[in-house]
Amino acid sequence: MGPSHTITATLTLPGWLNSGQDHWQTRWEQLHGAQRVQQDNWEQPLRGDWLSALEEHMLFAADHAARNTTNGAPMRFAIAAHSLGCHLLAAWAAHSKHAHWVVAALLVAPPDLSQTDTTPAVARWHPPEVAALPFKAVVWGSDNDTYASWDSTQAIAAQWGASTVCMAQGGHINADTGLGNWPQGWQSLQALMA
Repeated sequence: MGPSHTITATLTLPGWLNSGQDHWQTRWEQLHGAQRVQQDNWEQPLRGDWLSALEEHMLFAADHAARNTTNGAPMRFAIAAHSLGCHLLAAWAAHSKHAHWVVAALLVAPPDLSQTDTTPAVARWHPPEVAALPFKAVVWGSDNDTYASWDSTQAIAAQWGASTVCMAQGGHINADTGLGNWPQGWQSLQALMA
């Protein structure tokens, strides 16, 4: 039997309230076959529930790949997280024994959980997980995101051990930003996997 080849799946991790039809995450699912990690409650994001959903999704995908490949190819994941989804991935990576399955992460617009005007549903995630991520990552932020200053975005990226990219006037880097398919973001994630 020859050497096994790695199977890499791209997962999207939306934030609070999910990502709508015009969001770049949804478009990547349609264009590139990325898979969304579904949460039972997008309006009340309970950390434990969201962590369990992410872990279960990865375990199911890895088991499915192992059962459906002839060479036992291992499953690896590239993650495209937005907003609270960034904090979800950081918390998961700090506690899961499967964090080595992730090869790269694009973390877009992580909110500053210490802001006094943070939505209560999101504020429950404070304090954020600040352990260094055990995989390559880049954090995209903007200079006019109402959920995080560029300084706070740089600070959390440094704690996570991730590089940063600032999108001028990018807002929360969501559907309202008008990115369409956001090819620059997709290229950024692909570059991490090279």
